[in-house]
Amino acid sequence: MFKVFRQNRVNTVVLERIPKEVLVVIKELKTRGYQAYLVGGALRDLFLRRAPGDWDVATDAVPSQVEGIFPQTVAVGKRFGTIQVPAGDFMVDVTTFRREGAYSDGRRPDWVEFARSPVADLSRRDFTVNALALDPLTKELLDPFGGRRDLKKKIMRTVGEPRRRFAEDALRMLRFYRFQSVLAFKGDPETERGIKPSLLAGVSAERIRDELTGILTGVAPGKGLRGLVKTGLLAVIAPEYEPVIKSPEIMEHLIATVEAVKPCLHLRWAAFLHDLGKPVSRTEDREGRIHYFGHEQAGEKLAAGILERLRFPRAIQKRVLTLVRRHMFLCDSAMTDATLRRLAARVGRDILFDLLELRRADIVATGRNYYRAWENLSRFSARVQALYREEKALTPAEMAVSGHDVMEILNLAPGPQVGRILAELFHWVTEDPERNTRKELLQYLKSKKKGGPSKSP
Repeated sequence: MFKVFRQNRVNTVVLERIPKEVLVVIKELKTRGYQAYLVGGALRDLFLRRAPGDWDVATDAVPSQVEGIFPQTVAVGKRFGTIQVPAGDFMVDVTTFRREGAYSDGRRPDWVEFARSPVADLSRRDFTVNALALDPLTKELLDPFGGRRDLKKKIMRTVGEPRRRFAEDALRMLRFYRFQSVLAFKGDPETERGIKPSLLAGVSAERIRDELTGILTGVAPGKGLRGLVKTGLLAVIAPEYEPVIKSPEIMEHLIATVEAVKPCLHLRWAAFLHDLGKPVSRTEDREGRIHYFGHEQAGEKLAAGILERLRFPRAIQKRVLTLVRRHMFLCDSAMTDATLRRLAARVGRDILFDLLELRRADIVATGRNYYRAWENLSRFSARVQALYREEKALTPAEMAVSGHDVMEILNLAPGPQVGRILAELFHWVTEDPERNTRKELLQYLKSKKKGGPSKSP
């Protein structure tokens, strides 16, 4: 028998945070004689005092009846019982209670049957914390599977037998860890034992990519990542990690770097991939010291395969791979101003700041007393900040002349020679940024036309 928690068990703060527009949708359904409950992630987030991203209402009204009640609707998933209802600035998904058949394809049920019982509907949910239903008008909470208890204990547990839940939709194995990462929950051991990595074979790369990104960008990514390693899911998703998994110190360093870096998609992925090439580049010298020469180039190739297979957009692939390839960049605080300007030009403004953040996280993740590296990075970062504040010509594109000027003055056709001359000009400017005026640069080009020396006229 499921439990019914009434008003004294439902925090009034939860009720007060439900938007009036959502309450109007529920009230309208109930006024017409139907059942209506707030369900899903929105209710879970309200109990956790998080801001819900979506609003879901479950009802015994069938889709055609929902369409007849509300003047404006969108039939986004009518076949599976879902109708969207506009509510102020957002949409409410109104879904009919349903039962489901087996998941032969490991993603969708073979059949869907509308039901009258909210408990039957909750029994098909993935995790107990998502299997709650609240009637905000009567203040009645339905909790047939102990979801409220698991929310209080901060634990992720499947509704029913784990193996069955994961066989229905294999992506739930990754969601199990995503919720741990995003909510900082712990996983139920019995649920974890139900994970079978081979089930992921039929899941699309895009769906896997999105769940992995959710794990990486959560507030506690280490929880999810260590679970992926422990259960073998990571090795199935990305076999490139198998040598890393066999080197626990490298694996832990990658996870620690992810935890230390800012929670941006490209930075978290770069942190997780940056030392992927260490196992294949490992060497030992005569004194027994371990080296990883060239691991950034080796890691870039391995990372490229993973990002391509997971079908990341080209722009994200390029940014992440640049960070992996350049994460060992020279950040010597004694670097000359000219050399620093050339580095900024070579990698670009945004990438340079990303590299500084990745290097900072890399240092933090070492877990040892690397105070000298930290001090040097701080001084180097301060110089970069000053450079960007004080100077403008940090890339060839920011010079006071263009390739068109080069072609016009030197009577050249478009081609590699124009690029080489622009690079020469930029090198000249980096030695003294005051040279970056149109007058100075045009004089420099005219001197080349006359066969003069490559120096300031």
